Amino acid sequence: MNKPLLLIPLLALTLVTAACGQKQSATPAATPPASNAAKPEAATAAIKATDPYPNAALLADVKWTEEHLKDSKVKIFDTRAKGYEQGHIPGAYALNSGLLKDSTNNTIASKEKITELFQGLGVNSDTTVLLYDEGNSLNASRVFYALEYYGLKDHVKVLNGGYAAWSVAAKEVSTDTPPAPVKGNFAAVPNDKLVTTKEQLKALNLQQCVLLDVRSAKEYSGEDLRGNKKGGHIDKAVNREWSDALDANSSDGVPRFKNYQDLSKAFDQTGVDKSKTIVPYCQTNIRGAHTYFTLRLLGYSDIRPYEGAFAEWGNADDTAVVK
Repeated sequence: MNKPLLLIPLLALTLVTAACGQKQSATPAATPPASNAAKPEAATAAIKATDPYPNAALLADVKWTEEHLKDSKVKIFDTRAKGYEQGHIPGAYALNSGLLKDSTNNTIASKEKITELFQGLGVNSDTTVLLYDEGNSLNASRVFYALEYYGLKDHVKVLNGGYAAWSVAAKEVSTDTPPAPVKGNFAAVPNDKLVTTKEQLKALNLQQCVLLDVRSAKEYSGEDLRGNKKGGHIDKAVNREWSDALDANSSDGVPRFKNYQDLSKAFDQTGVDKSKTIVPYCQTNIRGAHTYFTLRLLGYSDIRPYEGAFAEWGNADDTAVVK
């Protein structure tokens, strides 16, 4: 009687293998994506530094934020680990991004938990959600990914530069907690085309995918084990650290995203081909979620982070790593 339940994991596996292709013994080994870097560079050369991101609407600035502080269709969430009580953007609710992870199973939190959490925060199916953190957008991007995965795609924004940008602009800060919101009607519906599992990764032929390791160079090489049993990276993965997407030398010290031209060139040089399925991963899919957001901003259409990440892969008995 329970046999129909098998269709769910099989369908999820089929969705990713359809995009990337299953392994075939007769198929030659895939050429490492980085070797294809020369091909897309010509297209990148045509992009100007002043050109807008293809999905610029996903990134809010201080002006947009200020204009929508009292917009009933907008909910603002402060995802910083600390500092909310000392001061936050007026009307913002505190949100712990750690609530979005089921660490026991190395998965994103269940749809039931996500539904309950965001309904309690007043989110509706047509709400525009604005997220911010300290400035590097790590926590904000994690929530961004979770909400897109669960059905709010194109309804979520990240404040570029986060609270640091708001503070530098000398905008109003509040220490008041806003009143409890009216319960929302948001219902989380997972999108299996926005995630990759360990079993799916093991079945992939990377001819049609780019496996993107966004950890540090030392984690990628295996020098930094990060507490894992195995060090190194997943075979055929290319490396570009998540933080490379941010301008670390801005004149006001705010870590905003680099311009479209610089970001496109960097990912092209790494071999992150827009025509392929991109599978970012890190240790727990926090940094991976940041790269998910960056690639969404740049107009990549098929991005499926490995949610289990290296915390799962680097400690499993049935996986291999490369140093």
